[in-house]
Amino acid sequence: MSRSIIICGVGGQGTVLAAKVIAQAALQVGQKVLAAETIGMAQRGGSVVSHVRIGDDAFSPLVPKAGADLLIAFEAAEAVRNIGYLSPASVVIVNRAVIQSVTGSLVGRRFAAGDMLAALEERAGKLVAVDADRACSQLGSAKALNMVLLGAACREGLFRLDDIAAAMKKLVKADFYELNKKALEFFGS
Repeated sequence: MSRSIIICGVGGQGTVLAAKVIAQAALQVGQKVLAAETIGMAQRGGSVVSHVRIGDDAFSPLVPKAGADLLIAFEAAEAVRNIGYLSPASVVIVNRAVIQSVTGSLVGRRFAAGDMLAALEERAGKLVAVDADRACSQLGSAKALNMVLLGAACREGLFRLDDIAAAMKKLVKADFYELNKKALEFFGS
């Protein structure tokens, strides 16, 4: 059985690292994995989407439209931007926070998180909206956002927390391991 995962956010949030941790966890438990990223023009603040496909019947790293089993969104607007990847059975893990676009702010338009979450809930099989920003505030670092969301995804069956923690240990600098492990366990336990 294969799994197709989309991880989306904006540059600087840790989406690429989250995808690498998932891929490493899959490799460590003996699963075939393919992954790719699409990164927006702006390194910080631009749209970032990572595709991770796990399983023997994954032959392309890119998840087809309506083919995601799991979407992990670092903020609600990016989740909606990637809504085309959802099927009626998809699970969506989304940070409740919304990053207002510069363009929208300049013209006085603001994204409404409630509307976005409602649209996601309508399209997905299951929506799990977490207050990851609050978790990061309690942990003392916004840089732990990616592991907070991976922990929430583990609670929904992504991998065992221990598998993700072992993968993270290989990819995260030793100085940041304990913070990231606490972040992983925040919603994951």
